[in-house]
Amino acid sequence: QVQLVESGGGLVQAGGSLRLSCVVSGRTFSSLPMGWFRQAPGNKREFVAAVNWSIRSTSYADSVQGRFTISGDNAKNTVYLQMNSLKPEDTAVYYCAARSRGWPGRLDSEYDYWGQGTQVTDSS
Repeated sequence: QVQLVESGGGLVQAGGSLRLSCVVSGRTFSSLPMGWFRQAPGNKREFVAAVNWSIRSTSYADSVQGRFTISGDNAKNTVYLQMNSLKPEDTAVYYCAARSRGWPGRLDSEYDYWGQGTQVTDSS
């Protein structure tokens, strides 16, 4: 059974940076198509970023392209979301997600495993 535990959220001023972590257990993260999603108050959960480790392919939502980067650390079996140049509209609960197989798409319904989420809040 795959388990995902996020951390790293917090208060950050506009223009600042945060790095979210997602510790993966039960499987090696590089064997899992993975993604990051977020949900702001009153909004649906939306796609942020996804990665197919086997071909080193990443995709990003237009709203975060060029500011956010997804990466992984094999030794720690951990996936990261580096967030730079943060904006007030980035305020949300961020979720790490994984699929048991297939392509890491942009629909949350495609993912089988979810973390509990970590809150990112603009403090400006």
